[in-house]
Parts: sequence; structure tokens; C-alpha cells
Amino acid sequence: MLFVMRKWLSIALLAACALAASPSVPAIPPATPDAVTQHTIVLDGRVYAYTARAGTITLRDQNDRPTCRVFYTAYTLDGANPSTRPVTFFYNGGPGSSTIWLRMGSFGPVRVQTSDGTVTGPPPYRLVDNRYSLLDKSDLVFIDMPGSGFGRIIGTGTPKAFWGVDEDVAAFAQFIQRYITTFNRWNSPRFLFGESYGTTRSAVLSNYLQNEGIGLNGVVLLSSFLNPMVDELPGAPTGGGDWYYILYLPSEAAAAWYHHAIPSAPSLGVLLPEVERFALTEYLDGLAQGAQISPARYDDIVARLHQYTGLSERYIRNANLRISYDRFENELARERGITIGRLDARFQTYVLDHPEGSPDWDATDAAIDSAFVSMGNYYLRQVLKYNTPLLYRAEIYDLIYANGNSWDLTHGNDPQTLNVAPDLAQAMTYNPSLQVFSANGYFDFATPFFETVYVLHHLYLAPALQRNITYGFYQSGHMVYLHPAALAQFHADLERWYARTLSSSHR
Repeated sequence: MLFVMRKWLSIALLAACALAASPSVPAIPPATPDAVTQHTIVLDGRVYAYTARAGTITLRDQNDRPTCRVFYTAYTLDGANPSTRPVTFFYNGGPGSSTIWLRMGSFGPVRVQTSDGTVTGPPPYRLVDNRYSLLDKSDLVFIDMPGSGFGRIIGTGTPKAFWGVDEDVAAFAQFIQRYITTFNRWNSPRFLFGESYGTTRSAVLSNYLQNEGIGLNGVVLLSSFLNPMVDELPGAPTGGGDWYYILYLPSEAAAAWYHHAIPSAPSLGVLLPEVERFALTEYLDGLAQGAQISPARYDDIVARLHQYTGLSERYIRNANLRISYDRFENELARERGITIGRLDARFQTYVLDHPEGSPDWDATDAAIDSAFVSMGNYYLRQVLKYNTPLLYRAEIYDLIYANGNSWDLTHGNDPQTLNVAPDLAQAMTYNPSLQVFSANGYFDFATPFFETVYVLHHLYLAPALQRNITYGFYQSGHMVYLHPAALAQFHADLERWYARTLSSSHR
């Protein structure tokens, strides 16, 4: 007995020494159980029964140790065959944003009601069944990026392991693989739906997944951010020079049209093609001539810019024909002490520094944030019954950029540029059946629609593959779904696109 006792004491001592010698691993907090609830929704006159699941999926490192709990909500149609029923993965961007905006405003089964193009007042707010939900076409999974929402980095996980271009894609790829494994969706048609930086993620993720043997049927790009180097201002390390002014001009014209700053303006459908032609011809040529431009050509461009933007000819001359979008936002209604939104130029806010300054916030954020965050929390906790003491992190920019840290923009072996258009081109070439839907708001200064078209037209795809890209343009901003009429049009376009994509994949 004494020998046995000494043996076990020796084993315990060795184990204690090993633990002392190895790096400590933080204790893993208990997980909140998934919440599963039953609901119905009426879409186009038909009643659909569906199951909502709010919960987390745990990501693991190469040694199978937990690193992160990723929060998500999934809506699955009851009685459907998972082998044939499509599933779409949604996510917002930032990088640093949860997916509360898409979850509560776009194509899920509910949406929060907000004022259209004006400030939504304080609570109480209203949650309504979403008549524009895509649940009739696909199951829907809304994913919060690692560390956001009710998700947390745990165990051996570190912020550095998730908060970068390639790290983020690896995390989302693992989430999708674990989701389709857990819920038997390996044979389901699969779609990605990203907004803003979420389109950056989608471009890389689509290529990553397909190289891992996880094929995709389609990718929806809402307000794309694919190659920011195209429009960087002169003086930036990889600046795009005058292309910045060319690619933003149609968005400036659209905003001026919306705010009635253009006298005798035609319809937007007539105005924008004219502005786009001017931007790529006379304006491009004039800016390229620089100091060699003739006075007559200079005067002609000044007059055209005044015609399209509503800004004074004096201001345009002082800007030397080059009007950045942030200056345009502040100048358009400066006499009234108002600046227009960056994410959505339909929104307005007053400025505190009336003569020159710009506000410390975006008019769009001021108009909608409280409604989305408040009703997002209400919906998850009260309707979906997700019972957790954790606070919901709508955005984690402060966490990402705390203590001198930042989002790692290194992609592949290139630390200098974030051009993911080649990733999308590779994904579409590797899988010639892959369909892409590019959705764009005319009043979006964060990701201008004309730049997106330019980038997608320069993917250098085979002509047959270029035809796999479908475009949608809407009289709204970055978050197209904030304008109900645009949401209705967007929904109708996607319904047709899903039907066509699924039909062609079954041939």
C-alpha cells in the first residue's frame, strides 16, 4: 500500500511540475445553452413554419482546444429536406461589427421599423414580421464575427488569432464547416451574403472554402469593399490619384439629386448614365492633363461639375476640380448648418462647427443605432429566449484598436495592399457555376457604386464568367434595406436570382 501511495504521489508531482512548466490556459467559462423556439411567418400569402436557434458554435485550434465561441442565429424551415434546402450565411463588416444590422433590418424573419431617411426617435421601438424575408428561398444563418455579439474569445484563443484579414476568414470558414457538420447540411446548396467589409470577407472566404472542398452556389455582395487601392487619395502610399474623384462623382450627383440641389434635374435613371459617361471621358481626360489643361476645357469641366453636384463654380475652382466626398457632404447644405450622411446621404445632421468642421458622427448612425441595438437585444433575449448575462457587443472597434493594436490587413504575402478582387476572380474561375449578385446603393459614400462596377469589370474573367455577375442598384445608401421601397426591390431581385441560380445548378 505504501508503494502504491508513493507511486500516485510521484505521478501527481510530475503532473503538477508539467502544469507549472507549461503556459497557463485561462479557465473556460460555461456556455449559455442554445435557445430553440418555434415561429410562423406569412410570405406572399403563404404560411411558413420555421425554427429559430440562437446560440454559439465553438471554434478550436489545431490541438482541438477551444479558442472562441461565435454567436449566431439560424432560421430553418420546418419539414424541409436538409439535403436540398439552401442555406445562406449572413454577416456584416467593419471589420469590428456584429451582424445585428443585417439580422434586424434585411432578410431575416423580423425587422425593426425605422424612419425612412430621417432620425428614428427614442424608444419604444417596433418589431414587425418581415414580409421581405428570404426564408421562402433559403434557410438563413446570421453570424457575429469573433468577439462580437454574445460571442467571446476563450481558452487558448487570442485577439491576434482572429482580428486580421486571413485570420478572420479562417474563423468564418471553420464556423461554416462546423455548422454544416452539426446540422447535416453538407449537401445543401450554399450561399454567402456579406455587407461592406463582409464583401471583403466573402471574396477571400469563397476562394478559401472552395479550396477546402466546400463548394458554393452563390455570393451576394452588398455595398462592396473589394479593392480600396483604386480610389485612395493622391499622396497615400498606394494612392489611386484622380480615380478617387472620378469614381465618387456619380454618388455625389445622386446625393445632390436627392436633396434637390440640381436645378431642373432629370430622373436619376437619366442623370447617372450621363454623369458616368462624363466621368470616364471628359472629366478623366481633363484631370489627367493636370496643369496642361486649357482654360476653355477647365471652364467646361467646372460648369459640368456645377451642373451635376449643385456646388458653386467658385467652390469647384477653389478645389481645382477635385471634390472629395467628405467635403461634398459638408458643402452641399452648409448654409443651413447641415451635413449629409456618409453611409446614406439621404440622412442629415446638424453640425456644431458651422463654418468649416465636420461632425463627430455619421448622420446615418445617429438616425438608426439606438433602434437597431435596442430591438436587437429585445429580440434575442425576449423573443428568441437566449438567456445570458453577457452584454451584446454590437461593435468591437474599441477592443480591436485598444493598446496600440489594429486589424491586421496583411493578406497572403502582401502586407501593403488589401485587394481581394483577385480572390473573387479565382473563386469564380475555379467554380464556373458560381453566381455573384452585386447590390449597390446610389447614396452610399462608404462604398460608392461606380467604384464597385469598375472593380468588378476589371476582374479579367473569361467573358462567359463575367456574365455570372448580376447587378442591383437602389435608391438607398450603404444599408440598402433602410429604405423600404429599395428593400422591396432588392428582395424581388434576389428572389429571381436565387431561383435562377438554383435552377441552373440542378441542370
